[in-house]
Amino acid sequence: MSQSESGVHVTDAHVMSMHVMGVFALELSGGSVPTCAALPQEQAGRLVELLARDLDKLVPGASALDLVFAAAHFDPAEVLRPGWPLHRRLDELRQRAPGREQGPRVIAFGADREGVVPLPLAADPGLHGGQMRVLPFLLSGPAETVRALQENFEEVLLDRGMAAADTALLAQESFGARIEHARYLTVHDLTAIMAMQYQHQGLQPLWPVIETALLAPDEEEWLDAPPEPLLRYASGEVQIALLDPGAWQQRNGQAATNPAATSDVQELERAYEYFQARQRQFAAVLEAHGIAVTFAHCPATADARESLEG
Repeated sequence: MSQSESGVHVTDAHVMSMHVMGVFALELSGGSVPTCAALPQEQAGRLVELLARDLDKLVPGASALDLVFAAAHFDPAEVLRPGWPLHRRLDELRQRAPGREQGPRVIAFGADREGVVPLPLAADPGLHGGQMRVLPFLLSGPAETVRALQENFEEVLLDRGMAAADTALLAQESFGARIEHARYLTVHDLTAIMAMQYQHQGLQPLWPVIETALLAPDEEEWLDAPPEPLLRYASGEVQIALLDPGAWQQRNGQAATNPAATSDVQELERAYEYFQARQRQFAAVLEAHGIAVTFAHCPATADARESLEG
């Protein structure tokens, strides 16, 4: 699957097929946690039929495309991973499903008869608890058909992509969660929303690294802005400079507003502990997005940036 713009991707080059990658986003009421991780097949089928109807109303002509839907909810970070693994899996399942020569299909995947969700459509239990849960879907069809619709998906869904009331109600009842809003987004829309959320959470310095891994994975990106941790993205992974106290103070002590510039020992210790916590926080966020992280030890006498490049 090769990347195109705005959440529209190309695959199956020999048949000129294209995709629009999207999510059915559930914004939960405060404190609400879904009681069901994935729907059984019958409920999944009912829900995907309503999704198909809604999407065709929002973007007339969408019914001319295959709709493949995972009736399992994920943290947004699990969708926004390099290579788009959840959507790639949906495409693999689409290609195996029967009826390829019989016109557009509406296909849903959920839990099996024992209630087990097969990998990789099982969400990471360590990423539960967020206010937004997303269910990935894929719209696929001939390249000329997708090209004719792709701008409409990008323009319409973010502005007017609310699910119909009966769709939201069925999702609420099926997943056992209180839902404030249910809406449709392309992965491009979801990326923009997450960028804003990370800004509000004080994680905006890290976002360009995540965005590069998602949209330009073969490029290099640095976070080199003291007093933030120093890190480098290249070749699909991130290296974080592991600075000992001397190297940390040497790197950050020049800024008058930086805690590392103080000579108070206890204040220095607290600032260094905060710096280490910030490193762990960045590593956890990157790993949630499926980006491999390694730490590179950088002694006080070494140039930390050169150590990451070496």
